Formats: sequence, C-alpha cells, structure tokens
Amino acid sequence: MHKEMWEKAAAFHGHQCPGLAIGFRAVEAVREKMGISQSDDEELVCVTENDACGVDAIQALLSCTFGKGNLIYKGSGKQAFSFFARTSGQKLRMCLKPNEHRNQDREAWQDYLLNAALDEIFSFSEPTFDVPEKARIFNTLVCEVCGEGAPEHKMRLQDGQTVCLDCFNAYERGW
Repeated sequence: MHKEMWEKAAAFHGHQCPGLAIGFRAVEAVREKMGISQSDDEELVCVTENDACGVDAIQALLSCTFGKGNLIYKGSGKQAFSFFARTSGQKLRMCLKPNEHRNQDREAWQDYLLNAALDEIFSFSEPTFDVPEKARIFNTLVCEVCGEGAPEHKMRLQDGQTVCLDCFNAYERGW
C-alpha cells in the first residue's frame, strides 16, 4: 500500500474507513491495469455505480470530479466503477466481490481491503456501455415558476411555461 496516497485520500474524505479503502484499491487497480495515474482534464472518465466513501478516493487521487465532467454517477448501488481512457480507448470495470471478510469488524475489514490482492477483492470486466460523451455547456433558462436558472436540458415545458425539475409536476399513470 502506498501510505502517502492513502493519507491524501483520508485527508480529502475526512477519516479512514473500509469504504474509502474500496475506492483506494480501485485507484490502485486503474494505475496497475490501465497504467493511468490521474486525469488533468477529461482523459480519464469514471462512472461510479455508488455514491459512497470510495468515490472520494477516486476524486482525490485520480482527479475524476463531477465539476470537470469526468466523474459520472450511475446509481445501481453496487460497489462498482467503470473507467475509460479517452486517448487510448482502454476501458475497465471493477466490482467488489462478495466476501466473508465483510463480516469482520470495521478495522479488520479495512485492513483486509487494503492488503488483499486486487483480483481477490474485485472482479474485472469490460463495461457494457461506451465512454460517456464529453461534458457540454448548456444555455441557462429561467424557471417561470420559481425564477431560478437551470441548464436547458434540465428544464421542462408545463402548461406553456418553461419550468425547472423542482417545479415540474410529472404526469405518471399506469406502469
């Protein structure tokens, strides 16, 4: 384990925990299996299937962030991460394997995650989807109900008015 990197991730996250260790090891897997250390812009894209502690390690150590548009949330709830290298075309998905060590106390579980072989804790495959498009900048429209601005792709038309998602009353019937 690279102690300085672990400490950097923990400082960003606020504490050490097993969830952070999952993301930390995901970063190590990207570095080892893809040969990538960080993303200055959008060269490396991470699609995370969870919004848990491990995502902080990915932000802190690989520089994949929501603000740059190279960290994308796909909420399946799984401890899974898909990485795409735009320049080389490499792609890698990893998912935390079910493991009997999970039933240990937090400290033992964290220790196991930090020290076990990567192939022991993650299953590796190719993502089943293509690399997401690069981030786009959209025009801001003003909601005619609340007066707040939002990007045009997040606005809806309702009763002849342009409204934001917070003010939009979805019409849903049936299945």
